[in-house]
Amino acid sequence: MPERAIALAVSDAPPALRMARLQRRRRAFQIGFFALFLLAPSLNLLRFDLHETQLWVLGLRWSLGIDDFVRGDISATHAALNIVFRAIVPAVLGVAAFMTVAYRYGRLYCGWLCPHFSLVETLNGVLQRASGKLSFWDRQRSLRAGQTPDARWWPAFFVACAIFGFLWAITLLTYLLPPREIWGNLVSGTLTPNQARFVVIGSVVFTLEFMFARHLFCRFGCAVGLFQSLAWMANPKGLVVAFDRERARDCRSCSTAKSPEGSACDTACPMRLHPRNIKRMMFSCVQCGQCLTECESTHDAQGRGPNLEWKVGLDAVRETLRQRREDRG
Repeated sequence: MPERAIALAVSDAPPALRMARLQRRRRAFQIGFFALFLLAPSLNLLRFDLHETQLWVLGLRWSLGIDDFVRGDISATHAALNIVFRAIVPAVLGVAAFMTVAYRYGRLYCGWLCPHFSLVETLNGVLQRASGKLSFWDRQRSLRAGQTPDARWWPAFFVACAIFGFLWAITLLTYLLPPREIWGNLVSGTLTPNQARFVVIGSVVFTLEFMFARHLFCRFGCAVGLFQSLAWMANPKGLVVAFDRERARDCRSCSTAKSPEGSACDTACPMRLHPRNIKRMMFSCVQCGQCLTECESTHDAQGRGPNLEWKVGLDAVRETLRQRREDRG
């Protein structure tokens, strides 16, 4: 699980080893969950069939027995129990488990599993190769050491946005209609008018979102991310990125050696945050750990320990209290 990988990263393993291992594991989680997102409808792991008005979960038909009650096959008590134990209880348990993880680790789902955020990072990398920026709205370039923008990457960026936008629209449609029908109609060119409209409009909307607003959606438009952040902010013991301010001078050489136009950790953050900020300014942090990885590799090259590290539990409380004292002072 991602939280297990987080726990290993805050252990006593050598920094270079643990952070490199952490990013490999995180990427493996992202690839696996992205594949699951694409294949779940075809495997009937999760989808709602509008033709049959039937929910499929883990390959099984999930029914509340409403039709049986209407036909008189089950009593009102039986129908009520079905609603409680097949709908309300699973939903409450699922939300509770999800929010419990978010309460301790923040937006762990976003940084480690979310298919949308996987695309955000992928498109960030392509756009950075083309323009030196991670977003069209960045005022300054975020160049890495030895990197220069190459205009030949611009077509790759726009094509990638279009392909992922189209794939996203098709995949969402298969969550509502039988995947065999959608893919079959697409290949044979026999999509129904409604299906074609959904695919065309969805492709255009998602393509534009991937091009211009992928970070904005993650930060302000995603309800799943918002509620994770709210739970995390309410927990002073939640996982935080701590900055050693007594060694803040070291960041000057970090900026010079690794990122000529900004600090290495700022350059690495896919959410366009400033990791050395206090917790309340890191509301949309997805706990991806890229800022820590970049900080560790940069300082390690200069024979120093990293200025950023994860803190959780009582260490996180101490970090929060220290931030508050410095903020007031």
